Amino acid sequence: MTKKSNILEAFKVPLIAIILSFLIGSVFIIITGNNPIVAYIALLNGSLGSIPKIGETLLKSTPIILTGLSVAFAFKTNLFNIGAEGQYIAGAISTVVASYIFRGIESPFLLIPLTLLGGMLGGAIWASIAGVLKAKLGVHEVITSIMLNYIALFMSNYLVRVVLNPSVIEGTEVKFHSILIPEAARLTKLKSILPIFGYSSLNTSIFIAIACGIIAYFILYKTTMGYEIRAVGYNDLAAQYGGINVSKNMILSMAISGAFAGLAGYSQVAGLSFKVDNVAESPGYGLAGIAVALVGKEHPIGVIASGILFGILANGERHMQIAGIPKEVVGIIQAVIILFIAGDKIVKFFMKRKKEVA
Repeated sequence: MTKKSNILEAFKVPLIAIILSFLIGSVFIIITGNNPIVAYIALLNGSLGSIPKIGETLLKSTPIILTGLSVAFAFKTNLFNIGAEGQYIAGAISTVVASYIFRGIESPFLLIPLTLLGGMLGGAIWASIAGVLKAKLGVHEVITSIMLNYIALFMSNYLVRVVLNPSVIEGTEVKFHSILIPEAARLTKLKSILPIFGYSSLNTSIFIAIACGIIAYFILYKTTMGYEIRAVGYNDLAAQYGGINVSKNMILSMAISGAFAGLAGYSQVAGLSFKVDNVAESPGYGLAGIAVALVGKEHPIGVIASGILFGILANGERHMQIAGIPKEVVGIIQAVIILFIAGDKIVKFFMKRKKEVA
């Protein structure tokens, strides 16, 4: 079988799932008394109809590409990192903390890398907690990472209200958000370089997301470390028998996974909001990352493509509403895609178990 055939075989199920999801979505659109063709034209026009719209689509894709890479990377060690949401939050608040610590630096060439590193470390450290508990004590990562999501949210809100609030740092009135990061720590908007992006807020964080996908691919498939990580994922007992340190690779995998999610938080703070808000619930990028990782078949390049697809759906949703199509249709399409992908995994799991029993 050729390399091209292998790629087509690997992504056959996601492609079929996407096609079927749009067909099933058409049924629901018809039930609501609307035309599916009109709906999908509105979807594509809203997300890809012009350069600024493409920019906004890529902007929405950026954080979910990064959280998708986070989930996908952990999957390679057979770890289900459901805590990308908390790691995203940890990365966001760490970005603000780093920008405050290094606020005296006025050069963007120094401050941007330092705040980026702060976001990465925040996510990596937060994910490592679940990694250490799994590797050393056998505590399931799903339980710990879910709990850490809530801890990250409440910790972030505490820091925003009590420690990093403008009323504390700057002596101004109390705000429902943290202090703003300095101008020198902010990422460049592409419209300032290429005016054709018009009203789009797309910034250089999209290049960070794509670079992370390439780096994740290189680590996993071109390095000894990646080989060990994947070996642990295939069979931890066999890997240990072969001399691979299973605990070390579990912790390392979770740390790298968390770093990607932390960068998602960094990208939103440094590229878009320039602050962290005091919120009642998390934004949901971590959960979206799970779906993106599944659709992308846990492959870094597949995750980038999957993230852009979900970005298209997210950005085109509003234009479908303007055309009179209920926004829930997009949710149905996303849910059906995930359902088919998950169904394929469940079938393969039971087939594998049946062979092992036989």
